[in-house]
Amino acid sequence: MQIDIDFLVIGSGIAGLSYALQAANHGKVALVTKKEITESATNYAQGGIASVFSEEDTFDSHTEDTMVAGAGICHEDVVKLVVEEGPDVIKTLIEWGVQFTTRGDSYDLTREGGHSKRRIFHADDLTGREIERALVTSVFEHPNIEVFENHTAIDLITESKLLKKNVEPNRCFGAYVLDNEKNIVKTFPAKITLLASGGAGKVYLYTCNPDVASGDGVAMAYRAGALISNMEFMQFHPTTLYHPQAKSFLISESVRGEGAILRRRDGTPFMEKYHKLKDLAPRDIVARAIDNEMKTYGDDCVYLDITHKDPDYVKSRFPNIYRTCLKFGLDMTREPLPVVPAAHYLCGGVASDLNGETDIRCLYAIGEVAFTGLHGANRLASNSLLEAAVFAGRAYRHSVEQLKNSSFDSPEIPDWDAGTATDSDEMVVVSQNWDEVRRFMWNYVGIVRSNKRLQRALNRIELIKKEIAEYYWNFIITSDLIELRNIATVAELIILCALQRKESRGLHYNIDYPERDDADWKRDTHIRKTF
Repeated sequence: MQIDIDFLVIGSGIAGLSYALQAANHGKVALVTKKEITESATNYAQGGIASVFSEEDTFDSHTEDTMVAGAGICHEDVVKLVVEEGPDVIKTLIEWGVQFTTRGDSYDLTREGGHSKRRIFHADDLTGREIERALVTSVFEHPNIEVFENHTAIDLITESKLLKKNVEPNRCFGAYVLDNEKNIVKTFPAKITLLASGGAGKVYLYTCNPDVASGDGVAMAYRAGALISNMEFMQFHPTTLYHPQAKSFLISESVRGEGAILRRRDGTPFMEKYHKLKDLAPRDIVARAIDNEMKTYGDDCVYLDITHKDPDYVKSRFPNIYRTCLKFGLDMTREPLPVVPAAHYLCGGVASDLNGETDIRCLYAIGEVAFTGLHGANRLASNSLLEAAVFAGRAYRHSVEQLKNSSFDSPEIPDWDAGTATDSDEMVVVSQNWDEVRRFMWNYVGIVRSNKRLQRALNRIELIKKEIAEYYWNFIITSDLIELRNIATVAELIILCALQRKESRGLHYNIDYPERDDADWKRDTHIRKTF
């Protein structure tokens, strides 16, 4: 079954939705998403979207904050571009119906860790949900967009694959996609393919990401031969709720932005000994500080305390966090919240240029799946939604020009060939491998690493990948098997990039190389599949 379109968009967060809404004015768009359209990391984003808006703020200040957080390897040209396009992006989101919180006649700008000014647009503490609501509404109203929910992308279709030989430059012609409900593979030939599939938090045992965040876009692009960069920089959010039923519910950075203090079990504040900004230090520093405090004192968690603030203000500023914590028997206005770090945001990904295009022609990557150079070794809080929206616009403009000015004659694209694959009655193998990957990634490739831990992880992933490859081609594919294959691929990429970097910088901390080495390592790491 083939579905011919102009634009194939894989992913339904702010990146994919923003791009689809703009591209749909120039052609037919298919938007593919693994579950319901609203199930994305965007929908769970609490804090907000950063942009210079106040007269007290400047582009230079936002640029500097981003560069400092990124630990020396942000691409300055990208940072300036994103920061300076930020205000226009905010205006576009408002035009699409996003309702940011106001105070009187002006927007209620808040502050988060690493920011020197109040520049965070938010919608209470449900910013992502409000953005998702507005964009999804607009997408369903657009006649040129067809949404395919419960569809899992399997692999990209490229010229090299079709011709069974290495083609330079390679070109993307769409993707094969599994219809999860009908269990059939559909072919989506497309002139332009956009990866907006999000991050890879599910590679780790503990994450505040949704279940869909299994690194699919990075894995597919890697298998297709695209350049992958800086995968060692996985950001661990310092404060997720520590509770057996909470499933790593995120306690927004903005809680600390409004004055919350991190304390040990005995009530002692500890961040002042780690950074001059104390509780508002960048995320990498706060996450390592919490990890160190837990290991030093043998505690399972630390505590986030905002009880010194007016209870009515806390309830009105963080209504969702307050209500959710109450469900677990925790009143944040009366008692500190138990918190731990969890995998949160992938700062590396599929390398893309200033227009969001990868080194495979007609293949674009934007949002968390992409490496643009903005985040460096550590993402500044609330820069992620900003980056996604900015590059959605840039990718849209560039791809539309490609559509106008390029020839799109493509080889005949065959339907998916399942060969002699049969139904599996041993899904326990998938669940076992899935669990094992996530556990050793947490233990060996987490907040603190070492050469021995990384080598152990590499040895394990090589064995598991062999098992997966055998299983993958012998049995009819399922969404679970696709995701397992992808998390194993992404895990390997994280490990290999981490082994490349012989220093500690930002989110990558190796006890065998505890110091930052600007002389040799003030640069990105890169990896590409060899055929």
